[in-house]
Amino acid sequence: MVAVTAAVIKRNGLVLIARRTDEILGGLWEFPGGKIEKDESPEQCLKRELFEEFGITTVIGTHVVTNVHAYDHITIELQSYWVEHLDGEFELRDHDKIAWVTPSDFERYEIAPADIPTVEAILSMER
Repeated sequence: MVAVTAAVIKRNGLVLIARRTDEILGGLWEFPGGKIEKDESPEQCLKRELFEEFGITTVIGTHVVTNVHAYDHITIELQSYWVEHLDGEFELRDHDKIAWVTPSDFERYEIAPADIPTVEAILSMER
């Protein structure tokens, strides 16, 4: 099992999602993040990944949800966190598109299966 992180970046009532470009899950929308490296905390991973993927600096907040998802090619443990965007313009380095959406708009996007529990957690918090 591979440990990965996901960022829930919220701004003005909108949440950031990004569209993947890789061969396996390309075209699906996700909360950005990535694999936790050896001797790295989930929070350190998210700060690093968000800088690498978008060129932004962030503050990692509280935990949202953790879930395990088995894809055909890999099983991941996904830990999602609230994240505050501090500085930097979003450069698309690993994604081909980003969208700022209201939580009620999630249903209009094809979200990667491992990210669905994060969507559900956000929606339950909005109620």
